[in-house]
Amino acid sequence: MKVTTILLAMFALISCKEKEKTLTAQLIIDEAIKTACSGNCEHATIDFTFRDKKYRSHRSGGAFVLERFYADSTGNYKDVLTNYDFKRFKNDSMLQLADSTRVALSNSVNSVHYFAQLPFGLNAPAVHKELIGKVAINGAPYYAIRVTFSEEGGGTDFEDVFVYWIHEENKAVDYFAYSYEVNGGGIRFREAYNDRYINGIRFVDYNNYKPESLEIELTDLPKLFESGNLKLLSKIETENIKVAVNR
Repeated sequence: MKVTTILLAMFALISCKEKEKTLTAQLIIDEAIKTACSGNCEHATIDFTFRDKKYRSHRSGGAFVLERFYADSTGNYKDVLTNYDFKRFKNDSMLQLADSTRVALSNSVNSVHYFAQLPFGLNAPAVHKELIGKVAINGAPYYAIRVTFSEEGGGTDFEDVFVYWIHEENKAVDYFAYSYEVNGGGIRFREAYNDRYINGIRFVDYNNYKPESLEIELTDLPKLFESGNLKLLSKIETENIKVAVNR
């Protein structure tokens, strides 16, 4: 009986080790999206407010419409980004835009929707994911996933590099960091808070930090965060969220 127990324990240990060996960034991201979306992100209409502008995303399978609405002293504006093109309307009339303006506005709209619905979007064709290790942040265990982008389909910021820290147990994206090249370049570290679920979809707000130096690896940022050596720049808050599941 004792021999049998020992053998069973050995087989269980070997099985666990084999599972660890086959664990991939793709599997972890899939679990994170499943946890955050409950299967609803690809079939939902989401409204929210960010920095006094209203946003709406409508997704049905792979098709999407991402919108932004705001008004200023010159009129009422509506930006519309789809799988196929980008259009801007002023007082319900479509504007003719220079290519550079169209790209900049399109990226701006896409960026807000992208960050508001993380980790959904990390399975886009242009996204490359790599499991680079495990780390403890404030005593909790996390997988570290490095994300880069193909030039084709990766947008004008395809050279940006991200690291996502995904909780080993509940698969939540609680922290992420990124480096960017535009406007002289920079590094940011975000800490999620105000975790809430609306119609099965997870939303969070972020404390947005930066290090004193750009000569630092993204993977070193959690240690600086724990030691209080990151500067708080802003809070990223998504408000007035409404979710309708389209099924």
